[in-house]
Amino acid sequence: MEPLIEVKNLVTEFRSDVYDVKAVNDVTFTVHKGRTLGIVGESGSGKSVTSLSLMRLIPSPPGKITGGQAIFYEKDGSVTDLLQVSEETMRTYRGNRIAMIFQEPMTSLNPVFTCGDQIIEAIRLHQNVSKEEAQARTLQLLKEVQLPRPKQMMTSYPHQLSGGQKQRVMIAMAMSCNPDLLIADEPTTALDVTVQATILDLMRSLQKQHNMSMMFITHDLGVIAEIADDVIVMYKGKIVEQGSVQQIFENPQHPYTKGLLACRPRLDKKLKVLPTVRDFMDEAEDGTITTRTRDTVESLVHELEFSRQEIDERNAKLKTISPLLDVQNLEVHFPIKSGFFGRTTGHVKAVDDISFSVMPGETLGLVGESGCGKTTTGRAVLRLVEPTGGKVVFDGKDVRSLGAAELKTMRKDFQIIFQDPYSSLNPRLSVGSAIMEVLNVHNIGASEKERKEHVLYLLDKVNLLPRHFSNYPHEFSGGQRQRICIARALALKPKLLICDESVSALDVSVQAQVLNLLVQLRDEFNLTYIFISHDLSVVKFISDRIAVMNAGKIVEMNTSNELYANPHQDYTKRLIDAIPTGTLDVICARMNQAHA
Repeated sequence: MEPLIEVKNLVTEFRSDVYDVKAVNDVTFTVHKGRTLGIVGESGSGKSVTSLSLMRLIPSPPGKITGGQAIFYEKDGSVTDLLQVSEETMRTYRGNRIAMIFQEPMTSLNPVFTCGDQIIEAIRLHQNVSKEEAQARTLQLLKEVQLPRPKQMMTSYPHQLSGGQKQRVMIAMAMSCNPDLLIADEPTTALDVTVQATILDLMRSLQKQHNMSMMFITHDLGVIAEIADDVIVMYKGKIVEQGSVQQIFENPQHPYTKGLLACRPRLDKKLKVLPTVRDFMDEAEDGTITTRTRDTVESLVHELEFSRQEIDERNAKLKTISPLLDVQNLEVHFPIKSGFFGRTTGHVKAVDDISFSVMPGETLGLVGESGCGKTTTGRAVLRLVEPTGGKVVFDGKDVRSLGAAELKTMRKDFQIIFQDPYSSLNPRLSVGSAIMEVLNVHNIGASEKERKEHVLYLLDKVNLLPRHFSNYPHEFSGGQRQRICIARALALKPKLLICDESVSALDVSVQAQVLNLLVQLRDEFNLTYIFISHDLSVVKFISDRIAVMNAGKIVEMNTSNELYANPHQDYTKRLIDAIPTGTLDVICARMNQAHA
């Protein structure tokens, strides 16, 4: 294996008037020619800062690369230290020899230029070609990344494309100059599992076709198993473990790696709670890590597994209870308007004649790809979107027949947790004020003091501290912000919670903590959940029953275990097959195929 880049003792610091942070602390690794290096770790581990340091894209101030080397092996046998060359020279490497795909394609694409123009610009910036040659190359690239109607895509603007299509445009732009190294920074995190699977397939085929090296950054070891040859695991700016992908999955050495492997929801077992990183290690205030007495991931999983009898007893009990929510023939149609006068020429059937019920204390999972109608269903149940037809009966009352005053009163009994906690919170309100606002609107609590005590109680329930009462949303991590949203939803003591993609944007380790919290709160307060997600593994963990939606209809519904074991619809099978399992069998099969 020939090296393409050798990173030696890299140090990147962020400095402020208060303190300095070593985001990357003495990191050493090698990217080999034609191979994929997976960099895995939680948010804040330093994996993205490592890649930005190689590209010399660290914002200064406050960031600065304070040590190390990044040795790039040229095709003529010479070497270049990327950290020492001038900024002008570095610009010839960026986008040309080293390309990067960022996590959020919409923020990486210019909304006022067509997708084709942006790729053409990248080609002409680095290569001495005419506009016509650049256009031909762009069309070829859009075909390579398997975009439908590539000629039309050239003249389309980013907002006209789906998330997966925008990411394909970003891949085409990154590949436009045939780079030696492609850095992919969380390129599939926000995508549906089916779209994620196609993007991973595409990146594997492009790497093989162009014989390029790749650095693939993610928090999910399941994704790493699908694409990486070598792996480094980062924690708090340091590499805690590295090796081949087989070594990492077959025999992980560091407790942090074991924790990351364990915390992703399992498809083969039904667990009471998900393992977390903290089940495998303790960390002292000085940063010293102590390994807990856990021999293997499987030994802990076995301890937490539901028995078949426990699952059957719970399902049988739920069948004997009258439903809390009964939805009959629900429809939500959105008008299609066209012409100068905006006449209605048709309708989009976002929700098309669906029926289901949810029992008290039950969790019903709604799963499907983006655009299948699952979010619209959840909002229609709460009348955040007005249904076009059908009946919604909640706790014996017809929700659709309620007036504004009655609906406001009933809204205490059903609440929703949205996907993006940051946009759900007012940045100008402290956490305590945001939760107290809910109590004030519904006149709960006899005094300001009583309301504050209730808010502190809620913060404690979601594992936040009393001092967080006065903090603002921007001072919290993504997982903490989602806990705040859960606390706010619980403030009115609801009977039903609708969780709309509430963990999809979180690291797998943080996701495990939030899922465990939701299970704990469900059992403690006898809550009923409708849990909406595109990820069947997450839905299977938390749900008693699962309804699979496609094109506005429920195409299949069953208990979570039975749906996974015996899916009847091809669409359900496709959702299951798209989930990255992160098993040794998958890794070995991929390696054998690569060497064939």
